[in-house]
Amino acid sequence: MWSLRFISAQALVSQPRVARQSLEGVAHNLYPLLFKASYLLEQAEVIRVLLECWPLEECRLGALLGPSADHPDDLRDRACRACLEACVRGLADHVLRDGGRRRLRVADLTGVRDVQVQRCPCGRALGRWGRTELLARTCCELQAEPRGARHPIEVLTDLFVTEGNFEVVVRALGPPRPAPLRVHCLSFRADSLGPSQLLHVLRLAGPGELRRLDVVHNVRLHAGHVQQLLAQVGFPRLISLTLPAKAFDVPPACTLAPSGEDPFLTSIAWELSQMTQLTELSVAFSTLTGKIQTLLGPLRTPLRVLDLAHCSLNHADMAFLANSTHAAHLEVLDLSGHSLVSLFPSTFFRLLGRAAQTLRVLTLEECSIEDGHVSTLILALSPCRELRELRFLGNPLSARALRRLFVALGELPKLQCVEFPVPKDCFPEGAAYPQDELAMSKFDQQKYDMIAEDLRAVLLRAGRDDIQVSTPLFGSFDPDIQETSNELGTFLLQAFKTALENFSRALKQIE
Repeated sequence: MWSLRFISAQALVSQPRVARQSLEGVAHNLYPLLFKASYLLEQAEVIRVLLECWPLEECRLGALLGPSADHPDDLRDRACRACLEACVRGLADHVLRDGGRRRLRVADLTGVRDVQVQRCPCGRALGRWGRTELLARTCCELQAEPRGARHPIEVLTDLFVTEGNFEVVVRALGPPRPAPLRVHCLSFRADSLGPSQLLHVLRLAGPGELRRLDVVHNVRLHAGHVQQLLAQVGFPRLISLTLPAKAFDVPPACTLAPSGEDPFLTSIAWELSQMTQLTELSVAFSTLTGKIQTLLGPLRTPLRVLDLAHCSLNHADMAFLANSTHAAHLEVLDLSGHSLVSLFPSTFFRLLGRAAQTLRVLTLEECSIEDGHVSTLILALSPCRELRELRFLGNPLSARALRRLFVALGELPKLQCVEFPVPKDCFPEGAAYPQDELAMSKFDQQKYDMIAEDLRAVLLRAGRDDIQVSTPLFGSFDPDIQETSNELGTFLLQAFKTALENFSRALKQIE
């Protein structure tokens, strides 16, 4: 139910010319209401004027767009291009405004969620990479305006830096003199950067304030780079850390000690232990066989989020996880790529038992879970009464086994989302697992539809129509990858070209 105040605000901003003329007579505490009404109606012109004249000391986007007593709807999943561009332009207008008091000191541009389907009228999104480039270019434009630096605004933001916007971000973060908009980075995502570029831009981004660091995909780091990054830059307030594939590989020119001890891993673990707020760690696709205790043992705070997908864990690793202090605090756990039920049944059972009181999201993709393992899996999941999301794509399960599993899943009271594999009944007999993308797409769609409908009926009979079930063949929607897909394609082509050149050079040396 909308309040009369919000309905009145909506009526005012629906007429931009009248709204602009009326702002001087509007009480300061009504500006947030006018902002949300303008965002809802996509009145970019009004949003820009509101920010230019903003009479309050703070402007926090997440709070302005979130549910309120006047308007309970949540608009934070609207990354509307027109509205967000108007916000940044409005901040620029504010610092350059002649006359009048300029009270705005902090502009928090975080809190917007990137989703697959935009609900804003225009349907055009401005993703995190686009928001980063827009803010960076605006900062660079304002650096030539010394009058704006007398009344600077601290801008809190989430940066997404790739090769494509690296130069402009560096210029925005490291101006030669005080700037009108001073960027403070709360979360940082890096893709398609070299190690030296990453180190350089992170030093400029203010690592002392950074809460989340995601280094993903085409940032080729080895253990030496990671150790250097953590030791030289330092992230005292970091809560979440994601490292790319093979980030713990020993540097090419380095040899391990005769004892087999990995000095890089030991040093990395010590640096992580100095991050007293670190509770989320993702190190997927790194070979960590026998190294989990060395890596996680020194941590001072229990982890709530842990991604160890495809890390080649062994019995010792699983035993440490099951008995560690982390197990009793885990909320999100990804152990994809490990034959958990067949190789580590007892430790896997113990791990889920200890995590049962807190575990909300569990991912077990490509874990070689077969029909004969379903009874064990059901027993392991049964204590997990807090579980909300379960993903187990890529496992060779039949429709009959899935039906048994879905009966048990219907008894988990808080479960909301299940991602299940295409039943093996839908593939040609003898199909190999794990499957590549080509094989994954070649299945009997009609048979799958019938089985999926039957599985939904199992949940309906249990009174669980609230559980959403799906089979995303190529993974869940990732707005960051979608936004930079062209740049990623260019990067892959360049990498392929480099590999061919190296191969050609090696052949010539042999000759």
